Amino acid sequence: MADLPPRARIPLLALGFLALLFGVATGLARLGLVIDSTAASLAGMHGPLMVACFFGVVIALERAVATARLWAYAAPALSGLAAVALVAGVLDVAAMLATAGAAVLAFASLRFVAMERKLHTMVIAAGAVSLVAGNLAWLSSASPSAAVAAWATFLVLTIAGERLELTRFLPRSPKAQAAFVAIVVALAAGALASADPRGARIFGAALLALAAWLAAFDLARRTVRERGLTRFAAVCLLTGYVWLAVAGATLLAFGLEPGSRAYDAALHALFLGFTFSMVFGHALIIVPAVLRVKLAYSPWFYLPLALLHASVALRLSGDAVASIDVLRAGAIANAVALGAFVVTLLSAAVRGRRTKPPSARAAARG
Repeated sequence: MADLPPRARIPLLALGFLALLFGVATGLARLGLVIDSTAASLAGMHGPLMVACFFGVVIALERAVATARLWAYAAPALSGLAAVALVAGVLDVAAMLATAGAAVLAFASLRFVAMERKLHTMVIAAGAVSLVAGNLAWLSSASPSAAVAAWATFLVLTIAGERLELTRFLPRSPKAQAAFVAIVVALAAGALASADPRGARIFGAALLALAAWLAAFDLARRTVRERGLTRFAAVCLLTGYVWLAVAGATLLAFGLEPGSRAYDAALHALFLGFTFSMVFGHALIIVPAVLRVKLAYSPWFYLPLALLHASVALRLSGDAVASIDVLRAGAIANAVALGAFVVTLLSAAVRGRRTKPPSARAAARG
């Protein structure tokens, strides 16, 4: 058997949602909103749970499906088991599992480069290598903050590479292509030197430039004029680029100083506002491809998207005015937005099953 059947992928996705659940709970616990004793004890592991584990699972699972080889599913499995190890309190084992999972993801991504040496495959592979670097930094230092720049690079390059792939047939001038490459190089250089204030500012400038590039050249500028799911995805992308720009501008102005209000604002603009906007926009395409289920689009998807943006804005307002109460309100609203999206997604799956034609039902049974 060369690939894993869709039903067998569900436990891997469940591990990802375990990481998301505890990632949200630990985020609330960091602000004194204790969910339970486990979340409180793992408050410092909020970043690893969200990036190394949750995104480590969902991005690696998508890549494994594209690879269509059993060995590739080791990446989401190991990243998911890292979440289990974190919840069990075995932090060293969790970091080792997450690093191993990232290494498999990087190998799978580099195989695509060997098969098709295109800009988008190289950018996606560079993102996967960044996850390895981030997880190694976490493993070697036992400090998640040491991995932040590499983890951010992983998500940003993965998303940028996927947008390049999806819009690769759009005409772009050689200058636009060269500008993109220059931005990616500056992003990598800034991430490597992010411990230095100048490096952190280069990183921020690169994020700001990438947001401008994506806003100018992404197909979403055209598809936002259409209707239904196509328009919803475009709205998610374009609003997400705004948060990417906010994160870049904040880092450019204030650097990357752990514990500061600017640090909190930049990271949540990037990891929450930008990244989850991308998740919301792509989920209705990726989930059916991974699980072979039909999702029925509904305008109700705009509700969790609006909640997401409002919650991030509220959170950043709390940072701006140094109000713990506003920060807590923003964090609670963040959790509600993510929960609302999951509920809307499940509802879309239920409605999708009801609207399947007889032939599709027969194929599903077979």
